[in-house]
Amino acid sequence: MPYKVILSISINHHVYCALVDINDYFPAYRHILKGFNMHSPTILVTGGAGYIGSHTCIELLNAGFYVLVIDNLQNSSEESLKRVADITGKSVTFIKGDVRDKELMKEIFSENKIAATIHFAGLKAVGESCAMPLEYYDNNINSTLVLCQAMEKAGSKNLVFSSSATVYGDPETLPLTENMPLSATNPYGRSKLIIEEMLRDLPESDKLKKTDNPWSVALLRYFNPVGAHESGSIGEDPSDIPNNLMPFITQTAVGRRTELSIFGSDYDTVDGTGVRDYIHVVDLARGHLKAVQKLLSKESIEGVQAYNLGTGNGISVLEMVKAFAEVNNVKVPYKLVERRPGDVAACYADATRAKMELDWEAGMSLDDMVRDSWNWQSQNPEGYM
Repeated sequence: MPYKVILSISINHHVYCALVDINDYFPAYRHILKGFNMHSPTILVTGGAGYIGSHTCIELLNAGFYVLVIDNLQNSSEESLKRVADITGKSVTFIKGDVRDKELMKEIFSENKIAATIHFAGLKAVGESCAMPLEYYDNNINSTLVLCQAMEKAGSKNLVFSSSATVYGDPETLPLTENMPLSATNPYGRSKLIIEEMLRDLPESDKLKKTDNPWSVALLRYFNPVGAHESGSIGEDPSDIPNNLMPFITQTAVGRRTELSIFGSDYDTVDGTGVRDYIHVVDLARGHLKAVQKLLSKESIEGVQAYNLGTGNGISVLEMVKAFAEVNNVKVPYKLVERRPGDVAACYADATRAKMELDWEAGMSLDDMVRDSWNWQSQNPEGYM
């Protein structure tokens, strides 16, 4: 198996990182490095080299967990994990691979004692999903199926699933609560909804089997992550055309794009543009940490529980663009264009349940979001290249 450890070494208060193949360079210590420390729980993070995954790795490492990442690097970079090690001064073990690979997942769980898994891996663009529905169903649903099969066989049944606010469809009322009816307006959202329903079946099977090791699953439904780590070392770096608003804004501001296209200006909103619950990615990462800690606590989740992770405040696209320009003192040329298929007018959360049960709430402001986004992009105009 292609295990690699991103070693972090501190010399005279400077942190140096190196990507090391365990098999080639540390045969005598392969088991120790791979299995981590007996006293610190190991968390498997699928898609951990991605935007949200890399920020979550930082929070996990800083909280004392050992982190094992699997990522196929389809829309991410191994460089992000090197920078995670640099930021934290702690090592990350990385496996390049696809979660749909049954033999690989079986080996990962048989050779590592994994306390909990955070499942980020998957495709995530609303518009792209409308053009490529089969790819989305294959990637998102099959990866979760293979992962859960490996987890169940290994008896490792604590899971944090990266869901989405798209499972609420086109809501009739706002803010969104976890008890509202679920639906989907696009294949991406439908894939998330199908996975949620699949995961809800697992505790029911536990009841029939009367198992003493039941599934414990947190469904994290989040909204629109933006921002970056305050260091500016890691951030959102789409490998192709961005699917989210903020990379379009930052790439336009840094000169990689001539202007920003705003999809839809005739919605029934404050200024005609779409309204979303934008959340700082660090707040979001901390929400995943809180969910893991909940799963591993004495008051763990029984069965499956859904949590909204959001600020509870709706911000329009135009409001975000104007805030970015004002806070960072940069120009962001834009034009208004037709709506995108699958988009809804407004979507923002009621995150009361997360506050009550996970002891989590968003703490970073709109200014933090736009400032940290620009700090990342201005330091890394071409991303991780």
